[in-house]
Amino acid sequence: MMRLVLATGNEGKAREFRSLLPASFDIVTSTSLGLALPEETGSTFEENARIKAVGVSLLVPDLVVADDSGLVVDALGGRPGFRSARYAGEPTDDDANIQLLLDELQETAANDRAARFVCTLCLARDGDVLALVEGHVGGWIASRRRGTSGFGYDPVFMNVDGRSMAELTPLEKNAISHRGAALRRLIPVLMRYAHELGESR
Repeated sequence: MMRLVLATGNEGKAREFRSLLPASFDIVTSTSLGLALPEETGSTFEENARIKAVGVSLLVPDLVVADDSGLVVDALGGRPGFRSARYAGEPTDDDANIQLLLDELQETAANDRAARFVCTLCLARDGDVLALVEGHVGGWIASRRRGTSGFGYDPVFMNVDGRSMAELTPLEKNAISHRGAALRRLIPVLMRYAHELGESR
């Protein structure tokens, strides 16, 4: 097996990566290795994914993948956007983030609640960016929480079949999610670099 380091401390994301990537990868998080993530000083998903992937890749000999993702709501001018995880402040709190979002949309009509989840993945090694890919899924924001699965804004993000992301099974979510779409784009590149790295060792 080849170790792949995820530049994250979010176990929800790590579970999704493990369910979507080939079993030939031993997937560990930077937090489990005792590595501190660099400060996310970017103003876009891409910039922050780069910062995390490059920073962690300078600390380990492995391939590193960083995910920067979030919720973009049209009626809020694109917020929460790249600050989705910290929308209600520090420390990060999913419930507080959702409540702030619902409060801000309280006077917004149902047909004006269009939103999309965006995910940018950056693959890096030894401080070099090897690949950048993006995935997204469109939907709208519900007026209340629905479902108990998933994490983040999943309970209020409605998809095209009328269920929230938190009402989907993990398999159903992975088939349509922004992270699933981005990972499917990344896998061929990741496999090529993993093969090259394996041959060089």
